[in-house]
Amino acid sequence: MSGSDMPLEELLRHLEGLAQESLSLWDVPEGATARLINVSENATYLVEAPGGYKSVLRIHRENYHSHRAIECELAWLEALDRDGVVTTPGYYTGKNGDPIQQGRTEGLADPRYMVLFHFVEGSEPDESGDMTDGFEELGTIAARCHDHVLNWQKPDGFERLTWDASAVFGPNATWGDWRDAPEVTPEVAGVLEKVQQTICDRLDAFGKAPDRFNLIHADMRLANLLVDANGTRLIDFDDCGWGWFLYDFAAAISFIEDDPRIPAMREAWVRGYRSVRPMSAAEEAEIDTFIMLRRMALLAWIGSHIEAPEPQELAPGFAATTARLGQAYMDRIGA
Repeated sequence: MSGSDMPLEELLRHLEGLAQESLSLWDVPEGATARLINVSENATYLVEAPGGYKSVLRIHRENYHSHRAIECELAWLEALDRDGVVTTPGYYTGKNGDPIQQGRTEGLADPRYMVLFHFVEGSEPDESGDMTDGFEELGTIAARCHDHVLNWQKPDGFERLTWDASAVFGPNATWGDWRDAPEVTPEVAGVLEKVQQTICDRLDAFGKAPDRFNLIHADMRLANLLVDANGTRLIDFDDCGWGWFLYDFAAAISFIEDDPRIPAMREAWVRGYRSVRPMSAAEEAEIDTFIMLRRMALLAWIGSHIEAPEPQELAPGFAATTARLGQAYMDRIGA
């Protein structure tokens, strides 16, 4: 049975067994154990051992990334750190010399790729109050990363996901069809069909010039920044891939697109971004399109991941709010 065919609770039991069994693939201290700390596309475990050792084990979702794609992710985060763009987490090489290990466990038909990352000290920025300072820093970091990819010589055969309109709306959409998400009523669907067409038309006009569409983090939220006395670290590059630079702002406000603080956060992000690289008025005006592209991708994600706790918690009202945001978007641009 594949992991996608079984209840989450059963899947996690199998993955926990895989996590414990697989620690021997790396030189971890004796007595190390793995404890689940997050489940989304992947299952993430905190590995601890007597004496204070800590690391983070990521067990990949089946059939999501290839071995080569994970290699390319690690190459970029290593380059960002080496070139002084932003501090990123290091990773451990397995006993066989490969940082990407593969493991099987009874009960799961397919093997899983795994990466063991260095544990990163620090705390997430506070998201309960004024987040403008954090978003200004996010904008600065995003711009530095974007500048980096324009000049970085990518490895041969570079392979990552693409986050464009086809990946969200096409017949083989990465996260599925938004129409299959919970609470997509005929009324909601009627609005979102128009929103989808508007997004596609505007993105066609916006184009994919390399200084607009290139390698992006694609999940650069405050939750993926860790801050301590030594500065800020950017983590979780699992979704990095080909996309529009401005999509990095849309990803930064994932699930809170209707928060009344968004205008101030957007202004702060743009200010931070422009402190590093230019952004034209036309590009700034198109940010709303990327917000709606991301919001509809998240609606599809909720539908295709509804077995997990977070999508279940987010689902009530999400489709209706997406339609409301979509109608406001079309009203603003006169569509």
